Amino acid sequence: MTILVIGATGRVGRHVVDQLVNRGTTVRVLTRDPSNADLAAGVEVVQGDLLDLDALRAAFAGVNAFFLLNAVTGDEFTQALIALNIAREMGVDRLVYLSVIHADRFVNVPHFAVKSGAERMIEQMGFSATILRPSYFIDNEHMSKDAVFGHGVYPMPIGSKGIAMVDARDIAEVAAIELVRRAQAPDKLPVETINLVGPDTLTG
Repeated sequence: MTILVIGATGRVGRHVVDQLVNRGTTVRVLTRDPSNADLAAGVEVVQGDLLDLDALRAAFAGVNAFFLLNAVTGDEFTQALIALNIAREMGVDRLVYLSVIHADRFVNVPHFAVKSGAERMIEQMGFSATILRPSYFIDNEHMSKDAVFGHGVYPMPIGSKGIAMVDARDIAEVAAIELVRRAQAPDKLPVETINLVGPDTLTG
């Protein structure tokens, strides 16, 4: 069983790779710069990006399932379109897609609109998919350290209402469990959406 991880060198993807390796899965990644990937021993690497059709086809060859994480860029939706179409062309129809919580509610926000559009594509193209919708990453808090300790200011726009933050490691663990479950299933499973939130609502 081979699982492809797209977005393998980022905050979530790196943990997804480790989780899959720990589960004895053959892992392949697509990355622009293999020399900086710093991945576990035995991980297969295909050099390229989501706009490189030949690299994508090579990455999807012989894969049982894939994890799709599109970076927040100007062409984020284009990258999702291409990845999903190449996957279907290569006969890979099982995936875990990293979306965002309430993607269907806040479609006036570009990042959410992209995720909502990709979710609809996944459903309409007949994929066997788990859509993960994580809330705000608690890992983001390290970026606030200097402002908090140096200036006594908490700069994240969370306010007094609060949010149930989630850790990237927990997102990755759920992703790996779902990837293995879908890859091993004898038949295609229906599309499922999982909201990923932390146990407590934390305020600013």
